[in-house]
Amino acid sequence: MSPGTVHLEALPPLSIYVHIPWCVRKCPYCDFNSHEAREDIPESAYIDALISDLESTLPSVWGRTVHSIFIGGGTPSLLAPESIERLLLALRARVMLLPDAEITLEANPGTVEAARFDGFRTAGVTRLSVGVQSLNAQHLRALGRIHDVPQAQAAIEAARSCFENINVDLMYALPDQTLEQALSDVRGVLEYAPQHVSAYHLTIEPNTYFHRYPPQLPDHDAAAEMQQAIESLLASHGYDHYETSAFAQPGHRCRHNLNYWQFGDYLGIGAGAHSKLSFPDRITRQMRYKQPSEYLRRMVAGEAIQTSNVVPANDLPVEFMMNALRLTNGVERRMFSERTGLPITAVTTRLAQAVEAGLLVDSAERLRATLKGQRFLNDLLALFVEST
Repeated sequence: MSPGTVHLEALPPLSIYVHIPWCVRKCPYCDFNSHEAREDIPESAYIDALISDLESTLPSVWGRTVHSIFIGGGTPSLLAPESIERLLLALRARVMLLPDAEITLEANPGTVEAARFDGFRTAGVTRLSVGVQSLNAQHLRALGRIHDVPQAQAAIEAARSCFENINVDLMYALPDQTLEQALSDVRGVLEYAPQHVSAYHLTIEPNTYFHRYPPQLPDHDAAAEMQQAIESLLASHGYDHYETSAFAQPGHRCRHNLNYWQFGDYLGIGAGAHSKLSFPDRITRQMRYKQPSEYLRRMVAGEAIQTSNVVPANDLPVEFMMNALRLTNGVERRMFSERTGLPITAVTTRLAQAVEAGLLVDSAERLRATLKGQRFLNDLLALFVEST
């Protein structure tokens, strides 16, 4: 697989990701590009920069239909609904957005932000993702969250009253958390019957406070028991476990994230945003400047992109599998060639090795990780790294 071997018959679906980099306080586990808002957020200037960022990149996506928009962070709900409305109007004026496109905004609980939820809906947001993380006061403090339990409950209730499609984020395997406490969090969220639940295993990431000062976390066996119990509880309430950490009521899978997992394209705008864009003969990745002040300064000169490169053909198999095999039902086999531009024969040997190891099911129609493959996903993915 040498350079020039990529050939895409058709381009994959395209989404847009918008990054809002500010938050009230940096959480000790967070390795995202988020920055504490120590002064007033330059809201108007940042929306101007986002619009200019989009305009400068339009030639790369000209004529393509946008299937979803995700406004993430940071804490996007710190921005006024009027700013979100201006952003969405600008996006609609410049790209071909599907009439029923999913438009998600991330929000953190808090009485001031919850009061804005109706304004976000009026602005054009169709799906709200609420970062609750826990409904236990002890664990909220351990995670450095700025909200308390009543604020979290009020935020979920407010979101349900304003939106027909909401996601609630939870985390488990928290410092000193027991199995019953983890399940209690899930039961508390289920009382509000959100259309989607994301349940993430807390992991210690480099360059975080928890990495420098590790808390006492449940051991591997205890965390695995929590994961299995949470999956069973959500299944008993009718939630489809369609991705490693994602659970949805029928018809409410997150379309934006599905596009990521199916190795679709996404244009990222905003400080530190990443893009994956396909062309008939290549797949490229971009990253914007991370620091908000530098991003704003460089955007004035039209220089928001810090790095841009063509993904080597040899890297595409593992990049595809890294996303696709997170889906519990996998992906259609033909999608490998459609999304990477490589023939399936490029990975025939590796597929056979994964099947022999009991990590993968390779049928005539689908590629899917086994239960063992889902539990040991890194081992499965290692088979598709070029050096192996």
